[in-house]
Amino acid sequence: MVLSFLNCTSSQTRHRPLTHSSLSSIHSTGRPLISSAACILPEDKEQKGGGDIAVRTVFFFLPLPTMASAQAMPISVWEKLTEAPEDAILGVTVAYNKDPNPVKLNLGVGAYRTDEGKPLVLEVVRQAEARLVADRSRYKEYLPIVGLAAFNKLSKELAFGADHPAVVANRITTVQGLSGTGSLRVGAEFMGQHYHTPIIYVPVPTWGNHNKIFPKAGLKVQSYRYYDPATRGLNFTGMMEDLKAAPDGAIILLHVCAHNPTGVDPLPEQWDAIRQLIRAKGQFPFFDSAYQGFASGDLDADAYALRSFAADGGELALAQSYAKNMGLYGERVGALSMVCATAAAAKLVEGQLKLVIRPMYSSPPLHGAAIVATVLSEEKLLHDWKAELKGMADRIIEMRHKLYDALLQRGTPGDWTHILKQIGMFTFTGLTKPQVDFMREKYHVYMTGDGRISMAGLSTATVPHLVNAIDDAVRNIA
Repeated sequence: MVLSFLNCTSSQTRHRPLTHSSLSSIHSTGRPLISSAACILPEDKEQKGGGDIAVRTVFFFLPLPTMASAQAMPISVWEKLTEAPEDAILGVTVAYNKDPNPVKLNLGVGAYRTDEGKPLVLEVVRQAEARLVADRSRYKEYLPIVGLAAFNKLSKELAFGADHPAVVANRITTVQGLSGTGSLRVGAEFMGQHYHTPIIYVPVPTWGNHNKIFPKAGLKVQSYRYYDPATRGLNFTGMMEDLKAAPDGAIILLHVCAHNPTGVDPLPEQWDAIRQLIRAKGQFPFFDSAYQGFASGDLDADAYALRSFAADGGELALAQSYAKNMGLYGERVGALSMVCATAAAAKLVEGQLKLVIRPMYSSPPLHGAAIVATVLSEEKLLHDWKAELKGMADRIIEMRHKLYDALLQRGTPGDWTHILKQIGMFTFTGLTKPQVDFMREKYHVYMTGDGRISMAGLSTATVPHLVNAIDDAVRNIA
């Protein structure tokens, strides 16, 4: 640091460095040498002659950082991180929540809504939860690594059928997971560690999280054709060609029903052909089941593909979620089932799954799994759940018809029959990204950038607003 003082006169300004004697005199004042705004003003001295009237000497003390100022301006080891982008799906709701417009409409969220636009807690869930809370003998101890035994047994039977040959022969090991996402991750981690061909083929398009989960587990992600934009239906020929070209032994990701995001499912006879091809090439099917019973309203019909694969004696993996079909979104309830060739192999797999789970989250949460086990184990609750489930599926189907009829009545350009043909929570509208952005800006209608809308987020009251937005976008935005 350099200290200096000024001799300020009416005719000149001179800088001179401070001497040791000057510093000593400064110290003698009792004022701190280092200060952000300190100065010493000695007496004015008159100077005769030369036109100068007076000289005032001013010392300027240049600031140095003190301990206090260093603490006030911390430097983080994370300061060079880049800002993370919003999730493509969850970010839609973030943007929606920030929009103050009263007519805004959120069709991006993957959660069921009533016709009044309200979240729904199933009555059977309330009843089961009330029983659990009232039972004073219950405790909050840790579950085993594999989860709640009753939940695992009932989940296996729900997915495959209680009398399914693989269930009866004990060829299936099931562990509780953190909804569908966590179950997929545990399965992927296991496959990444132990499967001989760590490459997985996913459909185009697929749920966005698939492409994030599998690489984290060390699996190489490839794709196969699935959706046909021209027909807004299944590209069955392209799918079969790509699966045939995929390596023998590759892992193939399949959606059990209500494909997300397209709502396009193979027909039963197409599923049979897909199964035969996969088995002929020794490939390993990995099913994702997020919508059993939520697609058609029939738990058994929605499980056709899964059960046919399990019945042929081959092996497979299944990630199962209760978020949609039981409305337990925030409880994070799911299961991972591994169908093995023998009961002995199933036991070995369970042991290795424990080794995956233990350092990941140790053991799963109890409450949500207990709700599911209560509903599935009690005959009346199970009956009532099936009725409520069908009611949700029927409302979504009704919204499909109302949207289609309104677009037809409006004369909106294009063929909209795919709205009726697709199934489950979502419709892949075929709208382009510019059209989606236009609808958000002008009509405050929110959906994912690929044109996917949640039919469960639509209501009788909001259909006209959506039709106005779609019609305007289709007519005026390429």
